[in-house]
Amino acid sequence: MSPARPEDSPVYALVTGGGTGGHVYPGLALAEALVARGHARASIHWVGSAGKLEETAVPAAGFTIDVLPGRGLQRRFTVENVGVLLKTTRAFGRAMRIVRRRRPEVVVGVGGYASLPCLVAARLQRIPAVVHEQNAAPGLANRIAVRLGARAAVSLPGTPLPGAVVTGNPVRAAVVAVERHPAADRPLVAVFGGSLGARRINEAAAELYDLWRGRADVTIHHVSGAAGHDAAQAAFAAQRREGDALGYRLLRYEDRMPDLYAATTIAVCRAGATTVAELAAAGVPSVLVPLPGAPGDHQTRNAQALVDAGAAVLVPDAECTGARLAAELEPLLADPARLEAMAAAARTLARPHAADDLAAMVEATAAGQPYRPPDRRSNGDALARGLHQPPPRHEGPS
Repeated sequence: MSPARPEDSPVYALVTGGGTGGHVYPGLALAEALVARGHARASIHWVGSAGKLEETAVPAAGFTIDVLPGRGLQRRFTVENVGVLLKTTRAFGRAMRIVRRRRPEVVVGVGGYASLPCLVAARLQRIPAVVHEQNAAPGLANRIAVRLGARAAVSLPGTPLPGAVVTGNPVRAAVVAVERHPAADRPLVAVFGGSLGARRINEAAAELYDLWRGRADVTIHHVSGAAGHDAAQAAFAAQRREGDALGYRLLRYEDRMPDLYAATTIAVCRAGATTVAELAAAGVPSVLVPLPGAPGDHQTRNAQALVDAGAAVLVPDAECTGARLAAELEPLLADPARLEAMAAAARTLARPHAADDLAAMVEATAAGQPYRPPDRRSNGDALARGLHQPPPRHEGPS
């Protein structure tokens, strides 16, 4: 872990945002890319939300962090929102003090509640800013920041942010470097729902256990997410019987995703922007269960792009049961050649240079220079072509 700097030490870049892996991991990929480009690790500082993923993931990656109180507002009037507003007011004040003390050359917002106070503070203190938007439907914080003058980098063409530059979605270097070696004699099915978990997928995993309990030729690696772990653990305990042959591992959280990708035969998961980018970079075949009601239905469009390329199978959330998963997985596990073709197809959609391209844009912004992305015409653009017509407007927080 990088040693903490004094609180009044200036930094090169202040990265801000988080709340979920979809915001945190692209931000960490950017931070690592800046380090690879010659910036001291201690010169990259993060500001996130108290009690969220970034509070542990960022220090574990060797970067310093400050956290802000509060969270996003409910979309309807509630008494709870009164308390949230008070914490939000304190968060803006704390963000102003952090930015003033740290004196960054550039502020980078990666989406999520904590990013907006710091981006507003950057504007008020005349510090250049960049935002990165992972999804087709921009979050509220990024939309406001762009209106305040921040430059926009986006993962996907057609994302409605003025003047946006397409960099792709940054993926951690460890994921880009994954060399898959799934076991031929005992395939591994990785089941996960993102950093917060997914109740429907967790329930279907328990049902799949019941159907496959007698199978000694497959292993399920189930990452429940913190919010759903107790329920998933209770469901597994209720299903388990003496003599079950199925290999089944249940974890609250997986902090070694590159290792899991390397060993995975096929994944069952949501289709968030970061998940899709990592599946493509690592070349992992997948059964995708898009989150219903996601802004602009972007998860369905993410999933459909992989399906169209031959890299994935799509299962609607309402149809995600143990029986449906078994019906999709069993013929795939019995056809190694098709799994290999799916893995190769996934790799064609990867944009492995996204983190470095975003880092170059951040450097240009800090220096007050224009940024022109390199011409990287590759099959990775097929992912974007499969995704986008301009999405409907979204007024909620990212």
